[in-house]
Amino acid sequence: MEIILENDRVKLLPLTLENYQNLIPIASEKKLVQYSPSDIETPEALKNYVITALEQQDQKTSIPFIIFDRAAEKFAGSTRYMNVNWKNKVLHIGSTWIGKEFQGTGLNTEMKQLMLNYAFTNLDFEKVEFRIDERNIRSGKAVEKLGCTLEGILREDVYLLDGFKRNTCCYGLLRDEWKMISN
Repeated sequence: MEIILENDRVKLLPLTLENYQNLIPIASEKKLVQYSPSDIETPEALKNYVITALEQQDQKTSIPFIIFDRAAEKFAGSTRYMNVNWKNKVLHIGSTWIGKEFQGTGLNTEMKQLMLNYAFTNLDFEKVEFRIDERNIRSGKAVEKLGCTLEGILREDVYLLDGFKRNTCCYGLLRDEWKMISN
């Protein structure tokens, strides 16, 4: 299933082995994914990251995107639907990273709203979750602004690249909550 999500500000295209090279300069930025277990810093690591995302897509547990910022007319990063549970109608939005020049510009909010709307309206999911490092205050506030509720914290849940084992904040948004917010 090929999904393209877009509005005046952002276009989310399927992430592929043909287009991921557009992300190499962004992925190599230092400390871009300091709160993530993902290794994307070298071209080889980024390619492996994309291959894993595409394997998950083949298993129908992930739908990865490459982000194009229409205002800047540049590729900005990557995001995906992940941990897709079709039976229980729950998925995560995650593995999101955008270059430093795009952070704080409203791009992330625009794309998350597109993704939430599509997940609830077109894919018929009932809940969307976000998993965020407890120390990543900025990302936590961003999903709260989208209407998400902190549902709990998984203690020492995920190892990061530097060996640190993070606490993961679990945020959720229900379809009925999204309908009230988005109207």
